Amino acid sequence: MMGRTGPFQWGDVVQLTGPKQRMHTIVLTEGKQFHTQHGALAHEAFVGLDDGSLVEVGGAPHLAIRPLLHDYVMSMPRGAAIIYPKDAAHIVGFADIHPDLTVVEAGVGSGALSLWLLRALHGTGRLVSFERREEFRDVAEANVTGFFGERPANWTTVLGDLVEELPQHVGAGEADRVLLDMLAPWECVDATAEVLRPGGLVLCYVATVTQLSRTVEAIRADGRFTAPKSQETLVRGWHVEGLAVRPDHRMVAHTGFLMTARRVADGVDLPSFRRRAAKADFADADIEAWTPGALGDRPTSDKRARRAARDARRQAAAITGAGGQAADAPQVD
Repeated sequence: MMGRTGPFQWGDVVQLTGPKQRMHTIVLTEGKQFHTQHGALAHEAFVGLDDGSLVEVGGAPHLAIRPLLHDYVMSMPRGAAIIYPKDAAHIVGFADIHPDLTVVEAGVGSGALSLWLLRALHGTGRLVSFERREEFRDVAEANVTGFFGERPANWTTVLGDLVEELPQHVGAGEADRVLLDMLAPWECVDATAEVLRPGGLVLCYVATVTQLSRTVEAIRADGRFTAPKSQETLVRGWHVEGLAVRPDHRMVAHTGFLMTARRVADGVDLPSFRRRAAKADFADADIEAWTPGALGDRPTSDKRARRAARDARRQAAAITGAGGQAADAPQVD
């Protein structure tokens, strides 16, 4: 179970860093062993050690430490692409996620953003996550359960399309935040405006410039939101060794655009939004050009998604103690 402190216990998730900074993530399970090219070590050897201890595996030193949330997210099984920690932290901060809010999320993917949102809600409020694909929902539910050790009581997952299902699960004016991570968030603007309370916030996460453009124009055209703000987060690491201080040769650059806007009160007319139609208008042909296939993206196969769901359930079972022979979590290089 994540969030524990003190010496390692059975069911703990442990991150091991060995020679050349190679990382492995395991779940301490009775009767199992941790194997590397250097040798093997029984999981029993970790139990009782302090967090942040060194262990010898075949003569090679490995640092054993409990992973942080961003470590867990990067190593957990996934069926769909995840929202990376740099963007998740940006979302939690700029969407001002805090306890007691009612938050709507679509789609849930592999559950990465759900984990950040649920921890920010801290067992209060409500998170309603929508996902169209059953396999992705299963992966997300197992990953979230594995992290918390149980399914959070304030989390609801809904299988289906947001526009069709949202009114049945969230009433008009009940939502404080709506977070849209999908191919065509502009299709959900009206449904979003209906459930957001005055002052509530919508945040859209999109990958391409064309998706961002259409989403912003749809928000402006709706008239129930403040002027949209768009940005992206770039993270550049630095190499620091004595006087040798320079940027890393590699950096985490573009992953997606974040667009935010606030819901205004009903009946409020914002004159600054009035503008004549321009070349920013879109046609059906534009939408077709932005499909994943046209953009060169390869959709996740059903087989891969089902495999990710099985891996996530095995990992969750090991952490929660529901299964004695659960497999180790996937290795992260």
